[in-house]
Formats: sequence, structure tokens, C-alpha cells
Amino acid sequence: MKYFKKIVGERLYLSPMNVEDAETYVKWMSDRSVTDNLGNTRSVCTLPGEKEYIESRKSSDYDFSIVLNDDTLIGNISLMNVNLVSRKATLGIFIGDEENRSKGYGTEAMKLLVDYGFNILGLHNIDLNVFAFNKQAIRAYEKVGFKEYGRRHESYFLDGKFHDEISMEIINKGE
Repeated sequence: MKYFKKIVGERLYLSPMNVEDAETYVKWMSDRSVTDNLGNTRSVCTLPGEKEYIESRKSSDYDFSIVLNDDTLIGNISLMNVNLVSRKATLGIFIGDEENRSKGYGTEAMKLLVDYGFNILGLHNIDLNVFAFNKQAIRAYEKVGFKEYGRRHESYFLDGKFHDEISMEIINKGE
């Protein structure tokens, strides 16, 4: 079995990342519709480099592949910079192929991971950063309950223009 159902939702599940998927990740990290939103358009992703990256993340309990119930890999979601003393972390997510966007998969995956962060890891605050032009992602974050708490103006240069970076957070109110 290539994937393992660590966190299960209605239409998808979160599985530990698999090095066998490195080629798919390189394809996604070479697609500007993905990388522009992640802020790494200038980076060059190679197969050896991606395999090394996935291997290096094996020790992380908080890096997951987003997998549809039919076992189709569609993206990645992570809790990074986890601080169990301060009970905070940063969320990162992307959906790789265009055909899997705007279907609510990202929202479902975030709800699963936020619930895991709050109710399994005991986190109190999860934040993220998003570029102001990524309206689709902002709407998804708001559906999950993230709220803007700050903005760094004109901090991301892309295609000859400066763009704002928005900081958003969700607080565990159920404690």
C-alpha cells in the first residue's frame, strides 16, 4: 500500500508523505499556477532534490499527502514550526493539479489538520501566510475559521509587481 489513512475525512484522507511521489511533486513545483501562490516560483525543483526533501521530512509527524478516497494524490498539507510549549504552529497547503482545485478538497484537508492540531497535538494557535492576490485560498481559509491579523505590504515581487502578504490565524476556542 502506497498511502496510509492517518487522518480520515469524507472525501479524502491525510497520509504520511511517500518518496515514491517525488516525480509528481517535481511536476507540481514546476507549475507556476502552484509556485506563484507558494512564493517559490524562482526555485528550481529537481527529482533528486525532491526525493532528498521528502526523505528529510520523514521525521516530521506533521507533513501529509492529501489523498482522495480513490487513492489519488492531489496535494500536500503540513503543520510547520510546531511549538508544543507555546502550543502554536504554521499551516501550509497546496493542491497540485488545476482539476482538483475549487472542489473543496483544500478546505476539507485544512479542517482535518486543524482538528488534529487542536485536539491531538493540543495546539492553541495555528497561523498561515497567503498572498493577497490568492483570493481562492483566502476564501478557503476563512471557511475553516482563519482570520486576518496582519499584512505585510508590497513584500512579494512577482511579474513586475509588488503584492501584499496576509497573515491569518485560527485560535482554539474549544479549550
